[in-house]
Amino acid sequence: MLTASKQPRRQRKALAEAPLHLRHKFLTAKLAPDLRKKLGVTRLPIRVGDTVMIMRGDFKGVTGKVVKVDLRRIRIYVEGATRTNSRGETVYYPIHPSKVMITNVDTSDKRRQEIIERRKKAALQ
Repeated sequence: MLTASKQPRRQRKALAEAPLHLRHKFLTAKLAPDLRKKLGVTRLPIRVGDTVMIMRGDFKGVTGKVVKVDLRRIRIYVEGATRTNSRGETVYYPIHPSKVMITNVDTSDKRRQEIIERRKKAALQ
């Protein structure tokens, strides 16, 4: 578990050395206001298949599906947020999950629905 520290150096070190099973918590993003009312939850972990809107940076305003989630780099890759590399290939641009807003949740997975219900119940208490 990550230990809380006031020192920025130790905070950065804890973030960089966090194990993969804890890094999943760093990949949460806000939900759109209408989705927030519908689901009764403010934030959810981003998964492949979710539709997100980029809120900051060069790709601000771009909406697309999440193509890949990188736990090691704590970045997501979104359709529409691409650039051309030095070889002329089109590659996805890495985006930090705090800079996006989830506009549509992929609830086809039964486990995902259980997570939403559990979070909704915890928010009511």
